[in-house]
Amino acid sequence: MNILLVHAHPEERSLNGTLARFMREHLEAAGHTVQVSDLHAMRWKASLDAEDFPAREAGTPFHPMHDSQRAFASGRQSPDVAAEQDKLRWADVLILQFPMWWFSMPARLKGWVDRVYAHGFAYGVGEHSEQRWGERYGEGVMAGKRAMLVVTTGGWASHYDPRGINGPMDELLFPIQHGILHYPGFDVLPPFVVYQSSRMDAERLQRTQAELAQRLDTLATTAPLPFRAQNGGDYDIPALTLRADLAPGQEGMRVHLRSPNEDRSAADPRKEHGALSNDSAPCRVGARCGPVSLRLWLSALAPGSPG
Repeated sequence: MNILLVHAHPEERSLNGTLARFMREHLEAAGHTVQVSDLHAMRWKASLDAEDFPAREAGTPFHPMHDSQRAFASGRQSPDVAAEQDKLRWADVLILQFPMWWFSMPARLKGWVDRVYAHGFAYGVGEHSEQRWGERYGEGVMAGKRAMLVVTTGGWASHYDPRGINGPMDELLFPIQHGILHYPGFDVLPPFVVYQSSRMDAERLQRTQAELAQRLDTLATTAPLPFRAQNGGDYDIPALTLRADLAPGQEGMRVHLRSPNEDRSAADPRKEHGALSNDSAPCRVGARCGPVSLRLWLSALAPGSPG
């Protein structure tokens, strides 16, 4: 398989740096082709701003979505952005590897998403009507590809339990797994999380690498997280709320994952009338991810874990 590893840690001798080298070597030894985007080594520009669009009309207000749309459609994007998009098209599997800093990804990785996920590439794709709300959440440019997070954090696993002080890890990662990966179509595999990253001796590192190797060896066969497809009949469109007969009495992030025992036999009435089509038309839905400026500020204060 073709595998893109996007790595975001400023120190190559860190645990994250060690795991990134291990993943590349293990995957290549298994016969896969690997490309690595080491964002710090690349000195990746984190902020999405007017400088990303040199062809835009001088003196006009910067509009991230519209300028992104025009640049992507005309082939006049920043070369570094276009290169990362080509890597995503090439890849069968995307691995995002990072330390959890202040309950999210580091600024450079967030900036990679902000800049690479252009309008017309990762969002703003497909029919936008009363029957469909774009090709997203299970559809889109990345449909048929797989993605996985490899995350380190200084906290204990118990700190991220359902009753842990930091909140459940699956909920903390929901904006990334559901919003950044499932949104453009990826099948999202369960994350690989390393807890207590500052307490890593040689013996524990060997165990961690062995566990990670098992996940890497099953990238093609591991069942993805059962996120619901937006246009698959589970949601009322255009309200985009879950049908009342699905997960009754429940709310929050968990309702967007199908239950193993869920009764899916009820037909969606839109299917009977042919309302669920695959026709494409320009979409004017805005970007989902906010600017990276606050994340840059938080990253500068102090990392949430020594990762």
